[in-house]
Formats: sequence, structure tokens, C-alpha cells
Amino acid sequence: MTVRPRSSPAGSAGLRRTRPRRVLSWLGIIILAVLPGCLLAQDDVLRVCQDPNNLPFSNLKGEGFENKIAELLATKLGWKLEYFSFPQRMGFIRNTLRFKLPGEQYPCDLVIGVPASYDQVSPTHPYYRSTYALVYPEGGKLAGVNGIQDLDALPADKLRTLRIGVFDRSPASEWLLKHGLLDQAVPYRMLNADPDYYPGEIIEKDLTAGKIDAAIVWGPIAGYFAKRVSQPRLALIPLQSEPPIRLDYDIAMGVRFGEREWKATVERLIAENQSAIEQILRSYGVPLLDADGTIKQ
Repeated sequence: MTVRPRSSPAGSAGLRRTRPRRVLSWLGIIILAVLPGCLLAQDDVLRVCQDPNNLPFSNLKGEGFENKIAELLATKLGWKLEYFSFPQRMGFIRNTLRFKLPGEQYPCDLVIGVPASYDQVSPTHPYYRSTYALVYPEGGKLAGVNGIQDLDALPADKLRTLRIGVFDRSPASEWLLKHGLLDQAVPYRMLNADPDYYPGEIIEKDLTAGKIDAAIVWGPIAGYFAKRVSQPRLALIPLQSEPPIRLDYDIAMGVRFGEREWKATVERLIAENQSAIEQILRSYGVPLLDADGTIKQ
């Protein structure tokens, strides 16, 4: 807004008196524009972007481990916790963290789980590392397999009968190719338009029903549903990366670009509560790795 100078008997002296007010007005606008993160704490609400139906990560009932981590952070901040929900399909960040109508604030300010190298957000330092895992019924065709060496040692005629579920465009397909099992792959779509669909269906529905003999999925999904399913009992083998196939990834939290103060606050919360966060992850069966890729016991 332009500040119009008042007329004054002093002429130019009256104009000079109005300049500091105009400068301060524009300075305030500039500060608000370049430091949006400073506005986050005004109403003491932690607004988290989440998928409404994506266990073990999040859901509308707050049952996912990302929900529990968000609750922990809100408690440490002393803030109220609110969610903005949108299906985690294509355009998730554009429709949540970066969505803003004219004259309104952003609906959410933090994504709890993003790849540490994700270029659609400003990622924090990683707070956990996990890996893809092989899941199978204990009494099924892979009975007695306790490691990848056991799998590789199975007779060729038995390996040929396997049906192994994998999501398309995931490193699991490359892993199967390297181990001579690509013909045994049963592909699943990574992006599904059905709002009731969740990635864990590959284990909770198809694996338990015998439609597939095993599944190779992202560790948090594998660990959670292997723990949740009681019949049949499921075994889980975390997989280690094999050059040139990378199976383990660092996971961080995501904020908007330019919000350095807010990002520093989130990173401080992660560092101060790392043990509690890891305890939450373990309670959901998430396979955890050290920085060097060694599986934590």
C-alpha cells in the first residue's frame, strides 16, 4: 500500500517525515514474503500433510506411525495438531504443502515422510533408513528359507513355480532380474485411482489368500503387515542393496523451500527426539538400517 504524504506548511519537510513510515511498511511486506516460516507459530498449530488411507504411514483415524510422530512433535512444541488430507498420488505435494489460495494460508506445513533426496520439498536431515523386504508365509513354498542364500539355493524347478508380487517401477523388479526370477514377478500398479486402495493390500489380502507366494515391498509396509497378519504367520527378510541395485533409502521430513527457520526447528525436534521416533518405528515393525546399510537388530 502506498502511503500518501500529508500537505504541510513546511513543504518538503512534511514529505521527509512520511518516508520512514513508507519504508517500514514496505520492509514489513518484504519480511513476510521472504520468511514465511516465521508465520507458522502465530496460532501454535502444527499442520501436517497426510494421506487419509495409507497405513502404516497415516490415515484419518491417526493410526499410522507418521501420525504418532506428528503427535510427538506437536507435544514437544506445545502446539495443537491438525491434518490436511489428500491421497498420496501424483500431485500430492502440489495439492498439500505447496497449495495456497490468494489471501489464505497454506493448509499444511510439514510432510512427515519423504525421500531424503526428494526435490519437490526442502528435506530435513534423515530420521530413519529402511530397505525393501521379502515377505512370505512360513509354511508356504519358501518354508525353510531364512536368507537370500537359501532362496538362491532352491532347485530351479521349485523357483519356477513361485509367484512374487512387486510394485511396478520399484527396485524389486531389478532385484528379481538379477536373481533370475523376473519371470516369477506378479506386477502391481504403484499408483491406484481407487481411494479405498492401500499398498498393504498386496500382503494383507493377496499374499494371505494365496494369490501370490511372496512379495517384495518397501520395508515399512512389509514389516507392519507381516506383524499385523496372524494367519498365516508371515516371515520377513530385509534385503540389502546389491550394486547396481539400491534397495535402502533415507527418509526425511519435508517443508517448503525458503522456510529455513521452520526447517531448523523441525531438525532440532528430530535430533532431540530420535530415540522416541525410533521406538515408534520399531513398534510398527519397520526394518531399520544404520548409516552404513547394516540392518539394526
